[in-house]
Amino acid sequence: MPDASIVVDRDFVLSELDRRIFGAFVEHMGRCVYGGIYEPGHPTADEQGLRGDVMALTRELGPTIIRYPGGNFLSGYDWEDGVGPREKRPVRRDLAWSSTETNQFGTNEFIAWCRKAGVEPMLGVNLGSRGPDAARRFLEYCNHAGGSTLSDLRRAHGYTEPHGVRFWCLGNEMDGPWQICHRTAEEYGRAALETAKVMRWTDPTIQLAACGSSHRNMASYGAWEYAVLDHCFDEVDFISLHTYFRNDADDLAEYFGVIELMDAFIKEVVAICDAVAAKRRSPKRIMLSFDEWNVWYRTHRIEHMRKPGWPVAPRLIEEVYNVEDALIVGGALITLINNADRVRAACLAQLVNVIGPIMTEPGGAAWRQTIFHPFALAARHGRGRVMQARITSPAYTAKAFPEIPYLAAAVVDDPADGTTAVFALNRHPTEPLDLSVALRGLGAQRHLLSAQELHHANLRAVNTKDLPHTVAPRDNPDVSVAGERISVRLKPLSWNVIVTRAGSMAG
Repeated sequence: MPDASIVVDRDFVLSELDRRIFGAFVEHMGRCVYGGIYEPGHPTADEQGLRGDVMALTRELGPTIIRYPGGNFLSGYDWEDGVGPREKRPVRRDLAWSSTETNQFGTNEFIAWCRKAGVEPMLGVNLGSRGPDAARRFLEYCNHAGGSTLSDLRRAHGYTEPHGVRFWCLGNEMDGPWQICHRTAEEYGRAALETAKVMRWTDPTIQLAACGSSHRNMASYGAWEYAVLDHCFDEVDFISLHTYFRNDADDLAEYFGVIELMDAFIKEVVAICDAVAAKRRSPKRIMLSFDEWNVWYRTHRIEHMRKPGWPVAPRLIEEVYNVEDALIVGGALITLINNADRVRAACLAQLVNVIGPIMTEPGGAAWRQTIFHPFALAARHGRGRVMQARITSPAYTAKAFPEIPYLAAAVVDDPADGTTAVFALNRHPTEPLDLSVALRGLGAQRHLLSAQELHHANLRAVNTKDLPHTVAPRDNPDVSVAGERISVRLKPLSWNVIVTRAGSMAG
């Protein structure tokens, strides 16, 4: 039976954990909005048409920030279409997803939904078919208190108080030829600069994210980031990263390599950001927004992304996730946590139905997919500061990555309440890992609060409307705490969270 160990010390802290890394994504695509978060007439819907069952599951999932309204949809979207009286809103053809957009749900409805869900909104501006002027008008509509035409228009629409949206995305995937009004790096960099300038003049309190590469395999990757930031470095705070994990070879050992590639992707983009800073001799550090990531490959074909006839809210890319996918999502969360010094926001794409952790039926039930569980546990227990963890683990060799440790882990300590959470993924296919965790200087008298594992004998098991609890976290009884040391046995192919607290049980 292989052994593994983790050692952390109170004096070696990587970074405070920005809770915005536990974000999600809502796009006007398929049934994410219509039939997802918004369904007037549903038995659980409130007076605004917001589904109560989806709202409850969103709160349980625990996202902290939600990116909206796209995605590819953003690059052809006129924000004015989605505000004002619903009966006067235009019906449009959405070129991104070959669908009909009714605009019955728009910016104000989204903000109202965010307030009820207890999440921060992240809005995007259209830099595909539109540009700086539309962006600054959108910002003024949302954030200016009153006394201008646009802010007074919002007030006339029933929203007296400004929305106060602080995080804004400058377009979406502008490096992609599939994007409406795709741009070169030079074209986009200039557009991002000019848009950022007028948006900051409109509201200097906002944070801005420029588009990075749509994925690491783009031909322009690296050169794109450098050229874009060379234009807009002084005006933006973040650059975005997107990636979707695939298991086309149906090889789990290789599939686990995508987690290591995600880590390499982050570190490479950090290096590029810092190279642009070095050219300027600037102490400024651009942060990373990993604002689209998830498992997506089974429905990655054209027939899953577009339906004929310009339908309203068709079923698009409704991926059904199994145990393997949940392990990958858990490993990706560990990677995001371990890069908390530079990754300050991230969004699981998407929230409902469209490659989502939550699934629904029209007029019917809502349930948790397998990937719901690692995200919910990480969002619940990932609070405080990320420790520099020294990990010792046996490893294996794969084509995807030269050396893959069986153990992937992160440690987050919260001095505010004395809790420490250990997130651990055992990638060994057949053997449990006996894991020893030394929490040096974090409190000698510790007691166990919880130890949960996500594990199932059938790696292809899924959750369905009729069997929604097939895959769910369970208590792990094979854990003990003695002083500063935790000993735990991790089942093969399992994702785990062990939470302890310093001090007496009464404390």
